[in-house]
Amino acid sequence: MLATIGSSTLVGIEGRPITVEVHISGGIPSFSIVGLPDASCRESRDRVRAAVTSSGLRWPQKRVTVNLAPTGLRKGGAGLDLPIAIALLVADGQLAAEVVDDVSFLGELGLDGTIRAVPGVMSLVDAVMTPEVVVPAASAIEAMLVGGRRVRPVLGLRSLVAALNGEDGWPDLPLCQVGAESPPPEDLAEVRGQALGRAALEIAAAGGHHLLLIGPPGAGKTMLAKRLPGILPPLTSAEAIEVTRIHSAAGVSLPAGGLVRRPPFRSPHHSASLVALVGGGGTRMRPGEISCAHRGVLFLDEMGEFHLDVLDTLRQPLEEGQVLVCRARASVTLPARFLLVGAMNPCPCGDSRPGLCRCGEARRARYANRVSGPLLDRFDLRVRVERPDADELLPETSQSPPTPEPSANVALRVARARELAADRGVGCNADIPASSLERLVPLSRDARRALEVRLRQGRLSARGLHRVRRVARTVADLAGRSGPVDVDDVFAALSLRAEVFTAAAEAS
Repeated sequence: MLATIGSSTLVGIEGRPITVEVHISGGIPSFSIVGLPDASCRESRDRVRAAVTSSGLRWPQKRVTVNLAPTGLRKGGAGLDLPIAIALLVADGQLAAEVVDDVSFLGELGLDGTIRAVPGVMSLVDAVMTPEVVVPAASAIEAMLVGGRRVRPVLGLRSLVAALNGEDGWPDLPLCQVGAESPPPEDLAEVRGQALGRAALEIAAAGGHHLLLIGPPGAGKTMLAKRLPGILPPLTSAEAIEVTRIHSAAGVSLPAGGLVRRPPFRSPHHSASLVALVGGGGTRMRPGEISCAHRGVLFLDEMGEFHLDVLDTLRQPLEEGQVLVCRARASVTLPARFLLVGAMNPCPCGDSRPGLCRCGEARRARYANRVSGPLLDRFDLRVRVERPDADELLPETSQSPPTPEPSANVALRVARARELAADRGVGCNADIPASSLERLVPLSRDARRALEVRLRQGRLSARGLHRVRRVARTVADLAGRSGPVDVDDVFAALSLRAEVFTAAAEAS
């Protein structure tokens, strides 16, 4: 007998519809899966057998053939366990074919018959071709975010068969925890001193400009970077759905409400491989860290310790907002529009103060070259972070400095600057196309002359010129100045694009 069940598989962050066909015939008892399954998918024969028998159901002592169509698409993961088991029960006559009409199934089976969550449920549910879908109970909230499908949550194979046969009712859908979110991000009010670093952080958030922080260990680079998400605007509904789909496909834990509403913050270790950062690997083509940071912040601490080839792969995503991952068996396009924040020491020993630095000139040059020129040119803001003064860290009671400005106040200014960018037709000033700079970022006469001098001196590239103009527009927006960008705005943008390694070497 033949049975057909609908399901889907994950490729990158997109779901692809799959038809599971099970044929039972006479002959020597066997179980085979065809249709380009990966290793975890081929192993489903043992999981399905154990789950069926553990649930008190009959395992057919016949020849069982499972086909995963379309056969030209590679299938990965354990999410096809449940549709294989249901198709097998239908083909064996333990379930009527009518009860599974217009129903798709997703889920991994445990050996005891429990149905476990699988990655990428949002994309998988969106890809199925039926109006009703059965999903693991742990993934029900995430599945309901898709809409347009009737979601049936289940805990185990035995209870699912009983519900399909009408012997028992379907479990209730879990209540969506509207607004439930992870703990609030850390606050800028906790940062003492670092006026320049705080200003650079605000400009980076307001304009979407990439930021490089260079300073000695303990100066506060990581502390500043971790507070950047707290001043970024919350995600829009469309962005939240997009980010949640990526995190679900990558296996990243989702908040209690199921929907990621805040800009994500990702900080991979400097030993991360190219595949871990960019994505790919295996049949599923899993999203990498740059995709998990989509619409949020990618923080590369100890940036000088990352492998050179790993850092250089960031150049295309920084320009295009996406990455095309090409492998022999598949090619997928993954979104990667993130705000890059890098943190480095001024030299290998970390302390470039005169008389204290133990690094020679050649060693400092090698360390600076860990970041290639083209990648360094893509940082709109390059800021030197110094250690705060002792009075700022341990103030006298009678001479306490004013309380640092909290993130909530800075976030209001950032939101106003983003609204001005939206009026120009872009999400943030960093997205202003080069062809529109003359119209959207006009320059005053003095500002144009200042930039011309640096271009003729070779101190500014064409890409750098465009980035300086965008930063200057952000500086003017934060100050509430409309009209052409003034020379003061240009000088502010240039001062935040300093040759930090040269300054560190001269200080040594």
